[in-house]
Amino acid sequence: MIHKKQSNQKPVIDLTGPGGNAFDIIGYAKKFGKQLGYSDEETAEMINDMMSSDYEHLLQVFENNFGAYIELKR
Repeated sequence: MIHKKQSNQKPVIDLTGPGGNAFDIIGYAKKFGKQLGYSDEETAEMINDMMSSDYEHLLQVFENNFGAYIELKR
């Protein structure tokens, strides 16, 4: 049976796959920030915060900024 895609589902980033490394997450943050109208300064500040600590901190900053739109899956 073919199911229709549910429009209320958030896109998912699989952190265990090839798109789950820190460099890809930062790339997603830049892309989504631009789509959501973040200024260059806001984006740079967010990226600097993401890079200021470990991977878990990076994910937390991403979640704080984009969690309403994107789901991170482990």
